[in-house]
Amino acid sequence: MMTSTGRPTKVSIVEVAPRDGLQNEQSQVPSVAKVRFIDMLSAAGCQMVEATSFVKLDIVPQLADADEVFPVIRKAPGAHYPVLVPTLRGLERALAVDAKEIALVTAASESFANANLHRTVADSLVDVRNLVSEARRARLWVRVYVSVAFVCPFEGRIIPDRVRSICEQLLQVGPDEICLADTVGAATPREVELLLDALLSLAPPEMWAMHFHDTRGTALANVMTSLAHGIHIFDSAAGGLGGCPFAGPGALGNLATEDLVYLLDGLGISHGIDLERLMDASRFISRAIGHPLPSRVFRAGGKPKTIRVTTR
Repeated sequence: MMTSTGRPTKVSIVEVAPRDGLQNEQSQVPSVAKVRFIDMLSAAGCQMVEATSFVKLDIVPQLADADEVFPVIRKAPGAHYPVLVPTLRGLERALAVDAKEIALVTAASESFANANLHRTVADSLVDVRNLVSEARRARLWVRVYVSVAFVCPFEGRIIPDRVRSICEQLLQVGPDEICLADTVGAATPREVELLLDALLSLAPPEMWAMHFHDTRGTALANVMTSLAHGIHIFDSAAGGLGGCPFAGPGALGNLATEDLVYLLDGLGISHGIDLERLMDASRFISRAIGHPLPSRVFRAGGKPKTIRVTTR
């Protein structure tokens, strides 16, 4: 359903902090803290929480405990807990712990595919096809990320036709959802508009999710542009955790869930997340990782509080 402004009346938020956030931390977060964090996010009303990643232990050591963490998180009724699965071995591990939803990855540039996946784009698409085929046999829900869908740190701006070509191939494979990632946080609303104009002729808004980083402060502006195009699935990370190692020194991480929730509340768009309980989860994980979080709303203490002035 749409508002009179053409924006959706309801948005689905995919909380990615436990995976995309924690995998970029220098410190090793204890497994028990990860479980507690995910449980707090569920209690805050997050209906889709990307819980962990089944990758080679030496590649992402921060998530080496995925086999121990996933089975013991508290699965809230009606909630979903996708896991990142880059290989068939990763899929086997995910199936062994009874994961029901998986996320796969390709890229929009050859340089980034080589740096991040150690594959060509064509080879990564073959991997995706094989993984989707196996996932369908297991009746799993499948999302595919298209990394650097707007800007590549090695090749610069990505033309929309390049992303469209990749997405056409992905649609033939048949995932449930394709997520367009502004991996280094360099996209602007105009670029979001151009890409969505190119893709919405391929599939309706329900097929597309947006993954924005706030490296240059444009994430919420990009959300607004996406909403105007009918997009209603957005990734974000509690507290603004995460980021991309290729984004540059000092770069901020993912769009903060607190900031997204505050914006949606102001627009009258429902999302199901309790801001105060979400900030409790962010406060908890901030202590666990030992440093502050960049979310503006989190740092401001949530919604504005009325200051009482007393006179004498």
